[in-house]
Amino acid sequence: MSVALVHDWLTGMRGGERVLEALCERYPEAELFTLLHVPGSVTPSIEQRPIHTSALQYLPGIRHYYRECLPLFPVLVEQFDLERFDLVISSSHCVAKSVLTRSDALHICYCHTPMRYAWDQFGAYFGADRIGWAASRLMRSVMARLARWDRATSDRVDRYVTNSQHVARRIRTYYNRDAIVVYPPVDTDFFHPDAAVPERYALVVSALVPYKRIDVAIEACRRARLPLKIVGKGPDRARLERAARANGPGSDVEFLGRVPDDRLRDLYRRAWLTLMTGEEDFGIAPVEAQACGRPVVALARGGALETVIPGETGVLVDELTPSAFADAVAQALAARFDSAAIRRHAEQFGRQRFRKDIAAVIEETAAC
Repeated sequence: MSVALVHDWLTGMRGGERVLEALCERYPEAELFTLLHVPGSVTPSIEQRPIHTSALQYLPGIRHYYRECLPLFPVLVEQFDLERFDLVISSSHCVAKSVLTRSDALHICYCHTPMRYAWDQFGAYFGADRIGWAASRLMRSVMARLARWDRATSDRVDRYVTNSQHVARRIRTYYNRDAIVVYPPVDTDFFHPDAAVPERYALVVSALVPYKRIDVAIEACRRARLPLKIVGKGPDRARLERAARANGPGSDVEFLGRVPDDRLRDLYRRAWLTLMTGEEDFGIAPVEAQACGRPVVALARGGALETVIPGETGVLVDELTPSAFADAVAQALAARFDSAAIRRHAEQFGRQRFRKDIAAVIEETAAC
């Protein structure tokens, strides 16, 4: 059986790329299709296979502005020629789910989320306060058209798989389709506790994009007088750095950018707590932190409701405000968490479990 994997773009290793990496290991002979590939940005298990890209790949400096090409993505993704493949597995948070396949081919989509900016998070990306009134009005029309296309092409998928019950509900709302939940793979063999003594700092591991609400983490840690280390990169970095400087005395924020996995593991192990202030579809970072035996303070929405146990593995926060998160941080600082119990909870999200569950879904769907 010939297999094709489709992923929106390859510009770094985040949660979606960890799912793709596991799929590449499951299908080592599969070919990979993606709108854009930045060489060296993903792991060797992804890089070493045939990678087919779109016309975006040939635009000078495209890695710095590919997001601005979003209105072109529907046309570009439909240009991929998948006629020779019997099984197509798309890993999609944008347009990958909408590839055109052979009529008798099987298409399974691991949908990380229906595209946020076209549906329920327009303001976080294209609100007037971010890009100006005129540009926001223009983008609203563009995103409305993109949402119509997104819904119209949702039936190109034979079966949806997703990362949480939270996203399964969104798929049902926007696509009127059911989805099977298979939690994404977390490398609990690599991320594990050691004898490190926790230090007094909070950690954020995240892409620096608007909906992550890292500004709330910065202000909450200032109020709690807790140093904050931020791992990750993205278009929001300059704005967040200005926000950190504007906090003045009492603000202790360090932007670390992207770090090697060994350094990331050490940061998790030594952090007093890991913060997740945005509403995540699943949230890989909080599970990695728990795999290292450290507690998490997270917004009580989305995937965190399925990965954090209040009072046992962390603290859930009802309100998305700096004051509410500052209070939760103070609560976590005063609590006594059982590192071994936190670790045991995280083990259920390991890579072996993902491989087993996703293989079962694919085999069951192929047999129908």
